[in-house]
This record gives sequence, C-alpha cells and structure tokens, in this order.
Amino acid sequence: MGDAPGAGLPAPSGPRVGAASGVRGPAGAGIVDMRSDTVTRPTEGMRAAMAAAPVGDDVYGDDPTVNALQERVADLFGHEAALFAPSGSMANQIALQLSVPPGSELLCDGDAHVVTSEIGAAAAIGGITTRTWPACGPDIDADLVSSMLRREGYGVPTRAIAVEQTHNHGGGGVIPFATLRRLRETADEAGINLHCDGARIWHAHVADGIALRDYGVLFDTMSVCLSKGLGAPVGSLVIGSAEKVARAREIRKRMGGGMRQVGILAAAGLYALDHHVARLADDHARAAAGRGVRAVRGRGPGPRTHQRGQPRPGQAPAGRAGRGRGGGRGRGPDHGHGPAPGPPDHPPRPRRRRHRPDHRRPDPDPRRLNRRVAPAAGGISG
Repeated sequence: MGDAPGAGLPAPSGPRVGAASGVRGPAGAGIVDMRSDTVTRPTEGMRAAMAAAPVGDDVYGDDPTVNALQERVADLFGHEAALFAPSGSMANQIALQLSVPPGSELLCDGDAHVVTSEIGAAAAIGGITTRTWPACGPDIDADLVSSMLRREGYGVPTRAIAVEQTHNHGGGGVIPFATLRRLRETADEAGINLHCDGARIWHAHVADGIALRDYGVLFDTMSVCLSKGLGAPVGSLVIGSAEKVARAREIRKRMGGGMRQVGILAAAGLYALDHHVARLADDHARAAAGRGVRAVRGRGPGPRTHQRGQPRPGQAPAGRAGRGRGGGRGRGPDHGHGPAPGPPDHPPRPRRRRHRPDHRRPDPDPRRLNRRVAPAAGGISG
C-alpha cells in the first residue's frame, strides 16, 4: 500500500537522534533515557540549520522557513495547507475547533490524548462536549463507533470522530489501515469530520509501510508532531484544506500561538524530515531488543505489549469464561484472575486473602472487651 517508508524524504545521514539517544551519566557510562520519545536533544546538524534559517514575521505570514515547512508537510499528506503550532496539544485543539462547534460533540477513545492529557481544553476553550468509547488502544470496533453517533435533533449531535495514530496510551499500537477506512466511511455516511491526532504517525508510516499521503486522504484534519521521535525541540502542524487552515490561523492567534521569527524552530522540523524519519526503524528495532533483554533478566517484557481486551499468556479472556461457579470470579490464572505467571524458575507470588463482608472475624470475648474499655471509660465525663 503506497510508497515505502521514508519515500519522498531524503536518506538519513549524520548522528542518530531520538528517544534512545545516549546521555552521559556521572560515571561516564552511557545511559539510555527511555521515559519518552520527547526526551531528545538536537544534533549538531539540526542546530546549525536553526542558526542559519532565513526568518521573517510569521504573524504577517512573512517567514520563508516556516512557510516552506508548512507547504512541505501539507504536500506529504496530500492536503492543501498546514499551519505551524508550538505544541501538539494546541494543534489538536485548533483542529477540533475547526470541526466541532461549541455545544456539539466529539467522539473518541477513552484513553485518547485529546481527553486525557490536554487538561480539559476541548471543553474549557472550545466548548466541546466529548463522549468516549471504551479504551482499547488501536483495537477499535468501527461498528461500535458507528452505533454511538448522535444525529441531528433533540440532544447534542456528534460533529466529529477523533483517532490517535499511533496510540500513545495504547502501548504505541498502530490502528489497522482497514479500520481507519471503515471510520472514514462512517464519517461520510453521517456527514461529520474525522480528525487524526497524528503526533506519532511517522512511527506508523515506518512500521506498516503505509504512505503518508494514503493516511492523509482519510482525514479532514490532522495534527502531526516534530518533537516526538524526530528530535526537533518544538513544533507541531495542523493540516487540512486551505479554508480550514485560514480559520486555524485565527484560532491560533486567539490561543496565544502567533509567533514572530518562528523560522528558527521550523528549520529544526525541516531538518528532522530530511534526516530522521527513516531512522525511526532503528528505534523500533532497539525497542524490540530491549523487551527481550528485560525478559531474559526476569524483569518482565518491558513496555506493555498486550492491549486491553487481549489475554496475557496463561490467562483466559475476561468475561463469562473468566468466572467461577455461580457467576463469581474465578480463583486462579486459568480463570483470568490471580497472579500472572512469573519469569521461569521464579516461585509464584503469594496470593493475598481479600477481605469480604460475609467473612467477618468472630466477635471478641465480651469479658476481654470490657477489660480494655473500662479504664478508658473512667476518664470520660458526661
């Protein structure tokens, strides 16, 4: 499907930058910081590009470097226009306001960044009502989403669906392309918009080989980030039609995102597109190797690899199959409950006895109770 990963982007060169970049510790040993793919530092080449960037006043649309970045990103995703924003949260909130009028509804995943990590901005800034389907990472049930849509009439109508590719709180999972096409069909049938929080869509592009343009044509609006995995210090872009991006510029200004000589930051984004996209495959390989190392050392598989709704090894799926007689929960790993199996050669963890109201301890001996209470009672005055 589409071009190979990195198609349309120059071949990588220069030192690697990314979430697994080395940091020198106090003893001089190399330490890999795996907290996030945002914990990066610009390479020397990126710093040089930033220092040499031609600049202008972007509030007036006069900065040539940010204009070049916006045109390039819009073209990569097959859209008419794009707009630079200082953060992914601002880019998302601008895009949502383009699709959902105040008092209308956005439908998204319960773990979506737009509702869990953006501090209620959709409601506080955009007046947007949100409703969510059960958090399931990338394993979206398109039929369930379709059944949740609220039509025009009495009540709050659904105006947009939002998805996150890749899914941050879903273990970095990639939403299958076929699922995204189903959601596009659902949005078209309902006459609503489909938004993609594509902060890490570069990872999906490299992992599954789907061309960025093939992704782009599925969505009315997108946000993409330059500082997550690509190593730029700042920057995201809102992508859409020329009409939507013209409105986005006004919303950005209202939200305090209008900047002046922003070409210095845009140059880092251009450098990242030139040198760092294809190298995300190196990060994927290192992450897979890291999971293996953790398993060998008996520390578990590393980052979560099982999505919600999928059983862990040795554990039955949740639901009726995971319950004991009479509808109660099962009492062992074969019933989807109890301690997960530990690493090889490790004893099983002891299971704690859970307190239940119907398993009360017997009442203490009344004579012993009186002996404990009587001394204290002497000091109480009525």
